[in-house]
Amino acid sequence: MPKKVLLIEDDEFIRDLYKRQLDMCDMFTYAFSNGTDGLKSTEENQYDLILLDIMLPGMNGLDVLRNLKQNDSTKNIPVIMVSNLGQDAVVKEGFALGAIGYLIKATFTPDQIVQEITKIFDQHTQSQVKG
Repeated sequence: MPKKVLLIEDDEFIRDLYKRQLDMCDMFTYAFSNGTDGLKSTEENQYDLILLDIMLPGMNGLDVLRNLKQNDSTKNIPVIMVSNLGQDAVVKEGFALGAIGYLIKATFTPDQIVQEITKIFDQHTQSQVKG
């Protein structure tokens, strides 16, 4: 069964590129350009993973993550932060809020992003089998 991925990324080129790569790997990708619309989508859909940019118009990615983790229906969805911000304080805050990964866009190709997501899905499946 295909995995449902929520992608929240304001850069249209990057959003389309990631969405295309994820869709080619048999994932259903729902893409939004801002945190408000992305959060609203979590009320209507159940996602297997969220790929979340930090620098977003209006509500930034850390605020989106904070909201996701405070909501009982979304708090267990794995979230990977994707950004060009690599400052330690931002990275630490993302993990402290509950992100399971933090990828710097400039150092990962779209293919590598998909590989990281696939690894996370594989690890999650293995932990469910063991548990």
